[in-house]
Amino acid sequence: MTANSVLDAGPLLPPNAPGMARGLLFAIAAHGLLLAALSAGVSWRTDPLPAFEAELWSAVPQAAAPREELPPPAPPEAEPLPLPKPAPVEDLQALRDADIAIAKARDEKKREALRLAELEAARKKAALKEQAAEREKQAKIKQDKLDAKLKQEKQEKLAKEAEAKLQAKADAKIAEQRQDNLRRIQGMAGASGGANATGNALQSSGPSASYGGRIKARIRPNIIYTDSGSGNPVAEVEVRTAPDGTIISRKLLKPSGDAEWDKAVLRAIDKTELLPRDVDGRVPALLVISFKPQE
Repeated sequence: MTANSVLDAGPLLPPNAPGMARGLLFAIAAHGLLLAALSAGVSWRTDPLPAFEAELWSAVPQAAAPREELPPPAPPEAEPLPLPKPAPVEDLQALRDADIAIAKARDEKKREALRLAELEAARKKAALKEQAAEREKQAKIKQDKLDAKLKQEKQEKLAKEAEAKLQAKADAKIAEQRQDNLRRIQGMAGASGGANATGNALQSSGPSASYGGRIKARIRPNIIYTDSGSGNPVAEVEVRTAPDGTIISRKLLKPSGDAEWDKAVLRAIDKTELLPRDVDGRVPALLVISFKPQE
């Protein structure tokens, strides 16, 4: 069985390409050349080996493999930097002095900032103290003004009261003078007093000297008092009468301290009922009479 018959045997294989035999010959020749090149490359020569490129054919079309990609060359290593030369002793001392100066300047700056903060705090404290003193001063001024106003109002009130009192006294004096003038006029019209009378009324309003004894002589027989204890208490009684002498009312003004004596006097006045007339024929409208058990 020849090569052509083998290739033609498969019913599913594609038809034979024209010039197949020629291709096979080329392939054999190429393989032979490749073997020769490999044999020549085994020698210890330093000459660069020549590169050959062969094209192979196969009966079935096949896709070519990807070309070998060589990795990119590594970047050149960086050369190490040279070590710095040690500074001289003078330079080191200068650096230390510079560091010390910087540290001192930093400390001085901190102290200055602290001093400024303390000054600011003191200024604010002084401002607050001054504001408080100003408020206290204003409050004191306001209170003083209020006190002065109240004092002035009090003085004005006292002055008005004094003026009112003076005016009342003046009015009373004027009224008294008016009454005196009126009494003088009435006296000149028809007074009933004697030549040595010093009053201004038309007639005396008070009882005569003997009228009190006459009243007591009228009331005392009506006093019923059986207690004869020691002491002589005084009972003072106010008696109001009508113009004809009829007793209208009686009132105990000053108790004697002996209730029985006080009751006995009041009962006697009620029993008397009518008082005698005075020498001028009148009965005073109001009388204040004192009674003692032993008279």
